[in-house]
Amino acid sequence: MPLTPVLSRYWDEPESWTLDTYRRHDGYEGLQKALRMDPDEVISTVKEAGLRGRGGAGFPTGMKWSFIPQGDDKPHYLVVNADESEPGTCKDMPLMLATPHALVEGVIIAAYAIRAGHAFIYVRGEVVPVLRRLQAAVAEAYAAGYLGTNILGSGFDLELVVHAGAGAYICGEETALLDSLEGRRGQPRLRPPFPAVAGLYASPTVVNNVESIASVPPIIVNGIEWFRSMGSEKSPGFTLYSLSGHVAKPGQYEAPLGITLRELLEYAGGVRAGHRLKFWTPGGSSTPIFTDEHLDVALDYEGVGAAGSMLGTKALQIFDETTCVVRAVLRWTEFYAHESCGKCTPCREGTYWLVQILERLERGEGTDADLEKLLDIADNILGKSFCALGDGAASPIMSSIKYFRDEYLAHFEQGGCPFDPHQSTLMAGVHA
Repeated sequence: MPLTPVLSRYWDEPESWTLDTYRRHDGYEGLQKALRMDPDEVISTVKEAGLRGRGGAGFPTGMKWSFIPQGDDKPHYLVVNADESEPGTCKDMPLMLATPHALVEGVIIAAYAIRAGHAFIYVRGEVVPVLRRLQAAVAEAYAAGYLGTNILGSGFDLELVVHAGAGAYICGEETALLDSLEGRRGQPRLRPPFPAVAGLYASPTVVNNVESIASVPPIIVNGIEWFRSMGSEKSPGFTLYSLSGHVAKPGQYEAPLGITLRELLEYAGGVRAGHRLKFWTPGGSSTPIFTDEHLDVALDYEGVGAAGSMLGTKALQIFDETTCVVRAVLRWTEFYAHESCGKCTPCREGTYWLVQILERLERGEGTDADLEKLLDIADNILGKSFCALGDGAASPIMSSIKYFRDEYLAHFEQGGCPFDPHQSTLMAGVHA
């Protein structure tokens, strides 16, 4: 399957982030076309194209927009979730760094469609270069008349604010993000009401991922059929796959949905020389892991779901046979325990105890009963916490025990990590 560079097609140009470069590549043509359309027509175009949310859940973008009640005399808001904090996930930051105007144009079109007068881009506070680049792009857009009052003579007004987030993973959850944006502690809200009814400042709000919004202008410019010519029927279009870890050429690979890891590894030069694939994440650390037997799974929402995981953010972390799966899962679990907001008991208490047990197992001091206790705690968290952070903490544990139970057992059979050079020699292929 060939790569399909759309969002990334001119990332390698000098000063790809400027308005001049963006205009040279059909920049703001989609906006001009959209402003000549009725807002509902823009929504139906995105809906018919089949664009699905690129932030993890894969919810249809056009459908999300259509949930916003019209004629309600309330202000409407568009919020872009640019709080990319998932371990392994690294697609939105390079996109905003290389082509911030792709996002800005998408924001204006989306705001026009849902009839929002205010839009916010909520960016991770730590990524200062991205913040600066976005702020510069927004300033350029204001100066060129793409933002502000009476945009391009259309009568449509939009104010766009770039907001630096508070540095918490939980703020990537859309309702926690809204609380943070309002100046409160970032914690998930109980739903209903959903953001489409009572979101930011208790008004109808759409929260979309960076890549979802940046994909809108090419759809408006090139049309529904063009977008649907890529990907699969239920997961159409192109997307960014992020390959990291033990791979020869890590980076962003823009391809049609439904490509396989085997095909992506060919583009990325394969697993690093002299090594072989052991396990990998299809969508960041919060998705159940896959092994080398899943190399030919179609990387779209249906294919990955049918194989027992989630496409998530398409963050493909590649691990070769030198990696201890127990140690990798422990590191991820420490992250989730640290980032739990503490609002709900299953996640607050569960992630703490998961770390304690995993540390004991990794040191080689665990027992069979600890494995069952791990699964029991993970089961108590999965689907029972306020938001998806709990699910994300449980998924790597449950899937790693499913595929690598004997590696867990080997830790306490050998009294330590079999992959630790200080403990013993590397086991002759635990999963040879």
